[in-house]
Formats: sequence, C-alpha cells, structure tokens
Amino acid sequence: MPGMVAVPESHTGWTFVTSHARVLAVIADNPNVRIRDIAARCRLTERAVSRIIADLEQDGYLSHTRDGRTNTYRIEPDKVLRHPAEAGLSVASLLSLLVRDETDRARKPVAQ
Repeated sequence: MPGMVAVPESHTGWTFVTSHARVLAVIADNPNVRIRDIAARCRLTERAVSRIIADLEQDGYLSHTRDGRTNTYRIEPDKVLRHPAEAGLSVASLLSLLVRDETDRARKPVAQ
C-alpha cells in the first residue's frame, strides 16, 4: 500500500546504542517525523516509541508542538547526558556520533 512503512526485521542480541538514543537520533534527522516512522527505523513498536518520547520529554531532553495532526519535536542540544560515566557530555555530542549530515547521506547508503 502506498505510504505504508515496511517494518524491518527485529534485532536480537546486544547493541552499542540504546533505544532512547536511537529515537533521539531519528528525531534529530527529521523533527516532523511520525511515531510510526520512528518505530520502523528503530525496530521498535509504536507504543515503545511513545514511552521513550514521554521519558525524553519528562526529563527535558525533548519537547514538541502540535500543528493539526503533525508533531514538531525540539531537542535540547545543551542538555547534559544522565549517566555519571558521560558526565559533561551533551545531547549534541551524542547526536554528532549518531546522525549523519546531508553530504554523508548522499555518499553512503544506509547499512541494513
């Protein structure tokens, strides 16, 4: 069906990046992204993405405004990461590792 997002296969085993970081990176890439599209890219359920967004908003890492049926998210880039091991690192420094800029996106296909 047109407009439907294919859900990638689920992933088993451990990974280097948390689901919260993945969701934040997808939002950084597109502040108007839909929850269903975040879920597909992060290989999570829409319910899990909604909970993660609520966590991020509750702790001040993210906010949103609603325009009709569309949410526009705003990330707080200067907010410091929560874990003591990342003391002094900001959201912006995390996202610099996770979000590719437009020139990289044009050159390299996304690994599946």
